[in-house]
Amino acid sequence: MDLSGTVRGWLLIAVLAMGLVVLAAGCGSEPAAAPEPTPAPELTLDELLQSAGEKMAAIETVKFAMIDENESGAPFFEQKLKTVNGEVRSPDGARLLVDVESAAFGFVQIEIVVVEDQSYIKFSKEAPWLSLPSDQVPFNFGGLGIILSDLLTILEDAAIAGRESVREFQTIRVDGNVTSEDMSGLINSVDSGHAITLSYWFDEADHTVRQFRIDGQLFNDDGPETSRLVELEINVPVDIQLPDTAS
Repeated sequence: MDLSGTVRGWLLIAVLAMGLVVLAAGCGSEPAAAPEPTPAPELTLDELLQSAGEKMAAIETVKFAMIDENESGAPFFEQKLKTVNGEVRSPDGARLLVDVESAAFGFVQIEIVVVEDQSYIKFSKEAPWLSLPSDQVPFNFGGLGIILSDLLTILEDAAIAGRESVREFQTIRVDGNVTSEDMSGLINSVDSGHAITLSYWFDEADHTVRQFRIDGQLFNDDGPETSRLVELEINVPVDIQLPDTAS
C-alpha cells in the first residue's frame, strides 16, 4: 500500500473541507453594522437666544416689510396704514415707503428718508419733500440690531414654540411677553401699559432672525387684536440717499 499517496489524499480532502467551511461562514454572516452617530445635543433656549442676540447685534443693513395683519392699528399721519417697506443702514440711515389708505385720496404712498440727523417726508409720489422733525420720525433705526437683541434679554415667559417654515428657511420660533413701553426703543411715541406678545423666528441653521411679530397694542388707538408682522433680510445691499431737494 502506498501510504504516502493516502496521506496526501486525506490532506487534500481536509484542506478542501476547511475552505468550504470558511467560504460558508463568509457567505452567511452579515457585514458589521456602522456605529450609530451620536446625536447632537438639543439646543437650549438660553443657547439659542444668546447666539441669535449676537447675530442681531452685528446687523449692519436690513430690508424689511411690515404688515398690519388685521388692519386695526392706529392711524399713520391720520391715515389708515396698510404696509411699510424699508431699508436700514445702521446706525445712521433709513428709507421707508408707507402704503396708506386715505378717505380723500384713496391709496397713497408716503416716503420718509433719514440720514444722520436729517429727515424728510413726502405725502405722495408727486408731493414735494418736506423737512421732518426728528421727534416725528415713527421708527428709531439707530442701532436697530442692538435694539432687537436687547429685547431678547427682557422677554418674560420665553419658550420655544416650535419649528416652522418661513419663506425658504427652516426656523425655530420663540415666543415671549413684553410691555408696550419695552418697544419704545424701536417704535417712537408708543403708549405704556399694554401687554405685548413678541415672537421671533430664528433660522435653524445659523440663528439669523428671519421675521418677528408684535401682537397687541402699541398705541391706545390700536385695536386689541392688532398684530404687526415684520419680515427681514439681513446684511443685504441698500441704497439710502437724501432727496435732491434737500441739498
